[in-house]
Amino acid sequence: MRPSVKQLASATLLVLMMAALVGGILAYAGLYNFAADAPHSRPVASLIDFARQRSIAHYAADIAVPDLSDPARLKKGAGNYDGMCAQCHLSPMARATELSKGLYPAPPNLAKNAIQPGPAFWVIKHGIKASGMPAWGTSVPDEDIWNLVAFLQELPKLSAQRYKELVAQSEGHAHGATGASGPAREERGAHRH
Repeated sequence: MRPSVKQLASATLLVLMMAALVGGILAYAGLYNFAADAPHSRPVASLIDFARQRSIAHYAADIAVPDLSDPARLKKGAGNYDGMCAQCHLSPMARATELSKGLYPAPPNLAKNAIQPGPAFWVIKHGIKASGMPAWGTSVPDEDIWNLVAFLQELPKLSAQRYKELVAQSEGHAHGATGASGPAREERGAHRH
């Protein structure tokens, strides 16, 4: 005798409710280890990775990518990448840093891994919760984020020497900083570190 659809649905609902109850008890008791040096279990890591990838794909789907081929974009992006990103995402000549080794999940090595423009823009602008990736859109104008995206398209192809040249030719870490309550301040000078 085969179970009915109603019986299967009831059994599935019961299993999900039990899983939620057990998860709730573990969370309330503080038994799930959130230490960055203790990786998630394989099922939890897979679920988080899947949800993150689907979220980025969903929110980045309608982003209109501008022309990224202007060499000026590449130079501007190089300076900001070196100042804002290389410590975690590395450069062609860099080995893992103390910071990149200590983050979990580990930040992708963007000097080796290409990233599509739309998703790259979305991630840089909005960040990723509980990953160490900040939402640069709170202080960096979209134009400067697109310069970073342009640079990311070339980064995996760059030699260490070419990377150094582009950074040297750039204005360094410079972008029109924005405040939470005001417009871009490019007219008053670039934000430099």
